[in-house]
Amino acid sequence: MKLALLSDLHANLGAFRACLEHARDQGAQQFALLGDLVGYGAEPAQVLDLVQELKQCGALVLQGNHDAMAAFPPTESRALGDATAQWTHEQLSLEQKRFLVGLPMTLQLEDILLVHASVDAPERWRYVEDERSAGASLDAAMGLPGVRYVFGGHVHRQTLYYRSTGRGLMAFNPTAGVAVPTPRHRHWIATVGSVGQPRDGNPKAQYALFDTTAAQLTFHRVAYDHHAAAAAIRRAGLLEFFASRLEEGR
Repeated sequence: MKLALLSDLHANLGAFRACLEHARDQGAQQFALLGDLVGYGAEPAQVLDLVQELKQCGALVLQGNHDAMAAFPPTESRALGDATAQWTHEQLSLEQKRFLVGLPMTLQLEDILLVHASVDAPERWRYVEDERSAGASLDAAMGLPGVRYVFGGHVHRQTLYYRSTGRGLMAFNPTAGVAVPTPRHRHWIATVGSVGQPRDGNPKAQYALFDTTAAQLTFHRVAYDHHAAAAAIRRAGLLEFFASRLEEGR
């Protein structure tokens, strides 16, 4: 089976559609959406309509921190990530808010564990951003029966770590479009990047495709009209920073 792993859509409908089309062209048979469906972007309701459509067709969907904030926005904006929570809340229907609240924080699919942030206390939204934090997440996942792979998002970067018998965690730098062998005799943890708001200086959307039969993980970059997505943010009256971030991929 080919499992498409998409995270951090951030209400960016154009990027979301582009990644779905690309994944289908690559033979994706199942979709997993790893949270932060909304936040920052200008099309939260439209993105959630498509997410719910996919879920009805069998897609796996997780809750991210921005999804939780959109359902229950903070009374004060203390961080940049809080800035669009109230606006997003006002764009969503009651049914969409209930949908976000009902999403799980983790899901297990055979030997794969899906999470938005870190497996150790996923509700605390810790970032898996280095060998130490990746190790903590992987250690927590190893307490669950049969898990060999952990796939998450949250950090808006594409990273891969692995652990083999008798060795510590090792980082691997993937190349877009190149399949990485991920044999089951090792333990693996990856962050799949951001569909709707990449932050590595490249505006192309990010997602990953896992071939469960071949035990291979491929990270992808997908071009889309990021200028149109930025223009939509400006029309909505959201912070200019969120528009320029899409144009610069930062």
